[in-house]
Amino acid sequence: MWDLAIIGGGPAGSAAALRAKQLRPDARVLLLDKADFPRDKACGDGIAAHCREELALLGLPDLIADYRPVQRLTVVSPGGVRVSATVARPNHVVPRTVFDARLVDAARARGVEVRRHRVRTLDAHDDHIVIDGTVAARAVVAADGANSTVRRLIGIPATPEKHTAIAVRGYADLPAADDDDAQLIAMQEDGWPAYAWSFPIGDGTANVGFGMLLPRLHATGLPGREVLHGRLAELLPHLPARDLRAHHLPLSPGRPRPGVGRVMLVGDAAGLINPLTGEGIYYALVSGRLAGEAAVQTAGDPLPAYRRGLRKALGRHLRTTDVLAWAAQSSGFIDAAIGTAAQRKEVFDLLVDVGLGAGTVPLPLAWAVARRWLLNGKR
Repeated sequence: MWDLAIIGGGPAGSAAALRAKQLRPDARVLLLDKADFPRDKACGDGIAAHCREELALLGLPDLIADYRPVQRLTVVSPGGVRVSATVARPNHVVPRTVFDARLVDAARARGVEVRRHRVRTLDAHDDHIVIDGTVAARAVVAADGANSTVRRLIGIPATPEKHTAIAVRGYADLPAADDDDAQLIAMQEDGWPAYAWSFPIGDGTANVGFGMLLPRLHATGLPGREVLHGRLAELLPHLPARDLRAHHLPLSPGRPRPGVGRVMLVGDAAGLINPLTGEGIYYALVSGRLAGEAAVQTAGDPLPAYRRGLRKALGRHLRTTDVLAWAAQSSGFIDAAIGTAAQRKEVFDLLVDVGLGAGTVPLPLAWAVARRWLLNGKR
């Protein structure tokens, strides 16, 4: 009998394992993943300062210390409004091939048993769950991604298409004259919400990609590969990409309930992806940590404790991003927000905090953006 079985070894699953062993070193924790590590994962590879705080909470403050911090962020709005500034706290860009493998190694070093295994069945009993007829655990954390098998097995539907984005990610060599100390987000009016990104890693290459809402892609009537690859090349013509891979992003406005019985959904499996930026690693680390806590601190009934933890950590923030995602259906709103950020550094910092962490929007700043939006509309 395992105290906790975790399905999926990405940031959410590893965070759950690390936290459980951190709080209860004698806990029996099993981590299952269908792949061996290191393995690639389609992602923007951005590790925000908020993520580093979570890593420190997990006892891993120096996990990515050997990667150079990225000090600046440039954002171009759908209407061409541009803001470029130094971020309040630097971000990092670490390929998931490296980041995820380091987390799994840290979990293994803490005493977590890691196995390669593809989960196919779950059977619920009064005081435990049986996985594939062979593994029994008092609690299960589902960290198996956007297309979660566990979510389907416990009867929770996938995120609706209207709240799902699709993105393509690749890598590109940075030209010698290119700025390798600034992250770039270049938004596109056509098919909005849609944007391309370039995140320099620090080794002369950058993670590059393009994403848009899935209904907007279908509305083009064109093959997805043609649209995604074509728009990436159009927005970042100086950065020809290789190793392109597409992936779905279940956005948080369509998030499902966070679990059933003794099964807790975390990260992408829980639809925890920021609808404004597509950022998911911070949510993955937070939700994984909270699920690990619930599994060992309230072993008799972990789900209510996990739900309370999510509400306390992310509740106000998620309500904020729900509202902003609705407003952001108008590209004019984003133009107004970026325009305000270009003039007021505190607004820029706030947008970064909302887009990459757990920030909320004070009413005076919300009114400043709304006023600019209305004035732009009148013009």
